[in-house]
Amino acid sequence: MAEFDFKDFSLLYPDGETRRAHFAGEDSPAIDEFTLEELGLSEVLPLSGASISEFVTADPAVIRYRQEVFADLLAHANIGRTLDRLIPVLFDITELRRLEEESGDTDDYLSSMTEIELYISSIDVLYNGICRDKPNYRSEAFRRLSALITELVESDYYAELNQRLAELTNRVREIKSVTIGVNLDAQLRPREAGVLSINPGSFRSGDTLQKILRLNTKEDGYTCIADLVPFGKKQSENQKTALSLAFHSAIHAVYRQSLRSWKKIVQTYVLENTEFLLALLPEFEFLVKGTNLLRALQVKGNRISAPEIAPADARVFRAEALYNPAVALKIDEPIVTNDLAFDEQAAIFVLTGPNRGGKSVITCAVGLCQAMAQLGLFVPADHAVISPVDGIHTHFPTGADDTIDKGRLGEECARLGEIFDAITDKSLVLLDESLSSTGSFEASYIAAEVLAGLSRVGCHCIFSTHLHELAAEIDHINARTAPVGGVPIDTLVAGIEGEGRRSFRILRTKPDGKSYARDIAEKYGLTYDNIIAKITKD
Repeated sequence: MAEFDFKDFSLLYPDGETRRAHFAGEDSPAIDEFTLEELGLSEVLPLSGASISEFVTADPAVIRYRQEVFADLLAHANIGRTLDRLIPVLFDITELRRLEEESGDTDDYLSSMTEIELYISSIDVLYNGICRDKPNYRSEAFRRLSALITELVESDYYAELNQRLAELTNRVREIKSVTIGVNLDAQLRPREAGVLSINPGSFRSGDTLQKILRLNTKEDGYTCIADLVPFGKKQSENQKTALSLAFHSAIHAVYRQSLRSWKKIVQTYVLENTEFLLALLPEFEFLVKGTNLLRALQVKGNRISAPEIAPADARVFRAEALYNPAVALKIDEPIVTNDLAFDEQAAIFVLTGPNRGGKSVITCAVGLCQAMAQLGLFVPADHAVISPVDGIHTHFPTGADDTIDKGRLGEECARLGEIFDAITDKSLVLLDESLSSTGSFEASYIAAEVLAGLSRVGCHCIFSTHLHELAAEIDHINARTAPVGGVPIDTLVAGIEGEGRRSFRILRTKPDGKSYARDIAEKYGLTYDNIIAKITKD
């Protein structure tokens, strides 16, 4: 019997070693499902068979391998269409196995034959959908998958499998009816029943009265002496189930000998190859839905690019024309893009600006860009150079009121403390309106302490805040932490145009809190001069 090397094959991992390392947690960063949900990735990349966080990696080789896979998916629409057709077939196999397990019947030859049919259908879908374009693929993954499927389909084993399946299928499909003999007791109640024959023809209703009067019950082997009664009529669910099982058991018994020769093939080869396909099912879904996300961004006129992956020790994040993909998919007008980079002058940014000026949007955009890069996806930017991080840690407003023991401020501080328990200098920390539950004096003090601590850790961070006065403390914090090896902190400002209009541009500059208030006051006529004009106009 032929053997095909499907062992350790994956569309997401270049070899068995990287795959084992991932599932052992050796390259899995601390980027959990809750964080991805807060960033908005779960909304634009919903998966049903797995969690997105299961696919996040910190291995540059794995990321580059996946980038080539997504490049092929974007360049060859036939691959995505093929996987779309394949996924329901694999779900059918999964459901069939579930039903077999629930029934406890481990010797069901007919179910095994159905699984073989589904298996062959899966292989045919892959062969017809992707193998013919093998010379045009860029990725090792699709070239290897095409080679494996081609080798299988063109083998003598596969030809024999198809031939024998066709023969057995034809025999089973020819069954149209079952003739059952029933013994009755003295009260004409069914006492015993057995199968007389399995027939290639269907029974039909007869003229009951005429047949009884003529006593002609043998003129036609398929004409009943009474009308056929629809199956299940006036029967309980238990009765219908029992009768169905009886019919199935009869067919199974008759064909057992013919199907028995399949058992070894099913157990030793076909089921192993089916396992290979079922193991890839979560990967298929992730790749299809990831590609759908990237195409949706392109359709709306947004640029995507494969980021250059730098070593983790380089601690690089540099993105040109970065935008938030979750927002881009919701709006009709072109989204505003921004350049953003952590560098030697700033590993931490304090981002201030007006409400609804884009602070939260760009904060999430950075996290989404990092997460998408570590999923192997293209990122929402014209160009990006990114080092993998060992974790993304968020502290966003929860709006929760269940903080009786600690109080709202205590709850926020506790969550910030948990972040310090987990981060390293290779982590990304995103704080959005943290410490908003207290007055500006207390909040600014605690925020300055948090920023000093983050500086000492040396991680990358964006602290989006309404505390404009915190920016004035940056020089003092840098002076405090620089002598002990702290990384530098700088400021970003969400831009605002005349008359209070938000530009959604993120500028690397010093903030001027008064200008925001002045422009907004002028927009709504709340300057002193405007107010005096209103109250004295009469």
